[in-house]
Amino acid sequence: MLVLVAPGQGAQTPGFLTPWLDLPGLSSRIGEWSEAIELDLVHYGTQADADEIRDTAVAQPLLVAAGLLSAAALGTEVKPDAVAGHSVGEITASVYARVIDEIDALRFVRARGQAMAEAAAVTETGMAAMLGGDQDKVVAHLEGLGLTAANVNGAGQIVAAGTAEQLAALAEDKPEDVRRVVPLKVAGAFHTRHMAPAVVALEDAAGKLTVGDPVLPYVSNRDGAVVPTGVDVIARLVGQVANPVRWDRCMETFKALGVTAIVEVSPGGTLTGIAKRALPGVATLALKTPDDLEAARALFAEHAGTDATADRSGA
Repeated sequence: MLVLVAPGQGAQTPGFLTPWLDLPGLSSRIGEWSEAIELDLVHYGTQADADEIRDTAVAQPLLVAAGLLSAAALGTEVKPDAVAGHSVGEITASVYARVIDEIDALRFVRARGQAMAEAAAVTETGMAAMLGGDQDKVVAHLEGLGLTAANVNGAGQIVAAGTAEQLAALAEDKPEDVRRVVPLKVAGAFHTRHMAPAVVALEDAAGKLTVGDPVLPYVSNRDGAVVPTGVDVIARLVGQVANPVRWDRCMETFKALGVTAIVEVSPGGTLTGIAKRALPGVATLALKTPDDLEAARALFAEHAGTDATADRSGA
């Protein structure tokens, strides 16, 4: 059984989209998307520097576009058995599951990025990843500093979020057995109360979507549940911006479902890296460039076991 996963913000790097645009049809496709959402995705994915693509309003549409393009490059005959996404990657996954179409997804993520950027501008906030330590003790330590465990990723990785002052205090006072604290390339305290204003904007954007029920198992990063209805998927997409990501529970669900392989769409590497530590024995592959496509197709041929995604849109 194979699950296709999409990474969240922070996975982007300058120029990462460049090799994908050399594939037939993908350059014109992303040009159409750029026009639809009034954002030059080609520029940001090929020429922009790290500071430009750190901007939340840019990074989020860029990540969803990259995930859709790289999955499309696999070919329509390549079908996963389940899908999931980390944070904004859940919007990408919702297209694979045919909950919404590509254009709706890009318009929704454009609204998401803008709303979260506006919320982040109110107070200087950020995020930092911690490696190591006991999960319960780390969470308790963060709460004592006024921080939120915004991403509980499993495999000894938790991401803290809060104000600049709170993060500075964390750097000086790490939780027991945490090896290091790594600031993330994001512009706000995502998945915390600081993002509450964005929820209101997303509720309005969600009302404009055409929604269908998932055509294959869609694993939610709110709690690792397999979500059966499109209405519930969208409600979770709206609420997740101000609530923690529980990727650890997604991996628990993968294990319960009997997943034997994980393929991560572009810009892949983060989620497969976590899976290598948390799910020993599960085959993993990250779509970093088109050079990875052949190996990914081989993994699908070996591990994917259903045809539940037949005729899906945008993957």
